[in-house]
Amino acid sequence: MATGSEAAASPRWGSEAVRDGHPHGSVPRRTSSLRARCAAFLELTKPRIIELLLVTTVPSMVLAHGGIPPIGLVVATVLGGTLAAGGANALNMVIDRDVDRVMARTSGRPLVTGRVSPAEATLFALGCEVVAFLILWRWVNLLAALLAFGAFAFYVVVYTLWLKRRSRQNIVIGGAAGAAPTLIGWAAVTGELALPAWILFLVVFLWTPPHFWALALRYRDDYSVARIPMLPAVAGTASVTRSILAYAAAVVACSLLLPFASETGLIYSVVALGSGVSFVWSAFELHRRPTASNAMRVFAFSITYLALLFGAIGADVLLRA
Repeated sequence: MATGSEAAASPRWGSEAVRDGHPHGSVPRRTSSLRARCAAFLELTKPRIIELLLVTTVPSMVLAHGGIPPIGLVVATVLGGTLAAGGANALNMVIDRDVDRVMARTSGRPLVTGRVSPAEATLFALGCEVVAFLILWRWVNLLAALLAFGAFAFYVVVYTLWLKRRSRQNIVIGGAAGAAPTLIGWAAVTGELALPAWILFLVVFLWTPPHFWALALRYRDDYSVARIPMLPAVAGTASVTRSILAYAAAVVACSLLLPFASETGLIYSVVALGSGVSFVWSAFELHRRPTASNAMRVFAFSITYLALLFGAIGADVLLRA
């Protein structure tokens, strides 16, 4: 039995001084630090953007296969695509850490706050790309691996290093990288590219500007301070909202071409038309009343629209299989 002095000096089980049998400040601190580091590296990959990429990859695979592809193939494609996109996003943060520092929306990113060093982030990004290429080459096919690497190179070199700080068309052209998962998914199943894959690519390519410009319209002051010529920062509001409306209409028109080039039928057509009308209407409302809240409504609905559209592809194919 401990004496009074021993009891006072010894931590008690279940008290705040002890966690998992270790004095407070030893293992928990290291565990917390490890978790924080892992969270910081995960943040480098921009997980929310990757979610959108996967939303377009898997339905493309389902359409190409005419049903559910082999699960192993889906897993390898999704894993490789996730690592490739994550590596590209991480390297983008390395390159853009100077502008991220002055933009309120991005000032909490890991490289700005010092949670990850530029060297660590660069090694992490390149490591992701190497592993992604090897996974896709070994367990999918060479075309899918080359497409993923091409998307990485395009995003980093063409968009981030060349266009982003020089052209108001930066996100228009740069959107090709974000549209690549539709091609990767199709190539993973068939080993080649066909017209339906290119239509899906064009849908996402045309979807990217209205999606991103709506967000940039809300944060246009950020881009002005950072001297990034994103369209809302260098053009009048009326011109920006007209462009958003025009691209939204173009996305819907392109999406309606898919049934003529593939096996999609009534389910897809109804969803594409219904959600497309809603997308265009939200863009029209933004043009009519260009407020920050309407801009964010367009941004939020654009994500819903893309999920509905590609979800309808999967539903249409699987319900008829």
